[in-house]
Amino acid sequence: MKIMTVFGTRPEGIKMAPIIKEIEKRPEIESVICITAQHRHMLDQVLKLFEIQPDYDLNIFKPGQSLTEITTRAIKGLEEVIIKERPDVLLVQGDTTTVFAGALAAFYQKVKIGHVEAGLRSGNLYSPYPEEANRKLTGVLTNYHFAPTDINRQNLLREGYPDENIFITGNTVIDALKYTVKEGYLFDNQILNDLDYINKRIILLTSHRRENIGKPMENIFKAVNDIVECHEDVEVVFPMHLNPKVRDIAKEFMGPNSRIHLIEPLEYEPFTNLMAKCHFVITDSGGLQEEAPTLGKPVLVVREETERPEGVESGTAKLIGTTFEGVYNNMELLLKDKDEYNRMAKAVNPYGDGRAGERIVEILLKQIKF
Repeated sequence: MKIMTVFGTRPEGIKMAPIIKEIEKRPEIESVICITAQHRHMLDQVLKLFEIQPDYDLNIFKPGQSLTEITTRAIKGLEEVIIKERPDVLLVQGDTTTVFAGALAAFYQKVKIGHVEAGLRSGNLYSPYPEEANRKLTGVLTNYHFAPTDINRQNLLREGYPDENIFITGNTVIDALKYTVKEGYLFDNQILNDLDYINKRIILLTSHRRENIGKPMENIFKAVNDIVECHEDVEVVFPMHLNPKVRDIAKEFMGPNSRIHLIEPLEYEPFTNLMAKCHFVITDSGGLQEEAPTLGKPVLVVREETERPEGVESGTAKLIGTTFEGVYNNMELLLKDKDEYNRMAKAVNPYGDGRAGERIVEILLKQIKF
């Protein structure tokens, strides 16, 4: 069997890595790895960390690239690779533009498609944008839907996909954490080594969503700043996204505060180890809603809706919106109410047991007949 894995961004690489590592163990499978490099620098970090050597690197990244440019360059490059390799199945992961382009390119060549992390839905086509559309469009073309949870499976069933094509696997991001979080980890960034994780409450903040840039992000950052000013034992670490708009807002609303540390983006390994040491997480990211509960960290989600309701339902995450009051009051609650904090920290992680990659490979071996 020849399996071709396609990915283009750091989150895709992280979540595809456990599958690639599992494929490498199987002598009956030929692995073909193709990256679009939709994101160049941050993807390269993941390749190095997981010791993944792509067979094809389309290197499509260009500064200021539009969604249309990403899509067209990815489809054209992938078409050539697919025609040359003729894989039995092409795997894509998640909801990026690379995912949709990969599925479409495979469909045009009548190659079967496996969608890892299938069935996530926010219910709003424009939030997150363009991810919600990407995952729905990919679903239409997919032969094997690898759904992390039963909620994802139910979403797919409601949309009319056959139950026999849907497989609940858990999320591969849980598998990836096993490779990275380590006792006694030392950071390259000395600021992170100098933080007092025992006597201080360190909050990890991430925010980068397109739909949050502007007033929502101003609300988030102002609330975070005010919370820090009201609690002497609280410090915040914000690895700033490379988007200059995000950086400008962060510097305006949080820059003057000496207990808010605006640092450069972290590679995946130091980031997960920082998450393991922090008190709780505030984020508009999707992946962190899955990762943080594995490490026993409550998650406050600064979005209006989430495609990962499992965390909210299980109690590991809380959807708090982007108003100043919503962010401030929910941070305050976690800082003052120990019972609320412990309830979230000790809730059962609904996203899997760290064996999703193994399950996906086993399913493909059983499903694809020769």
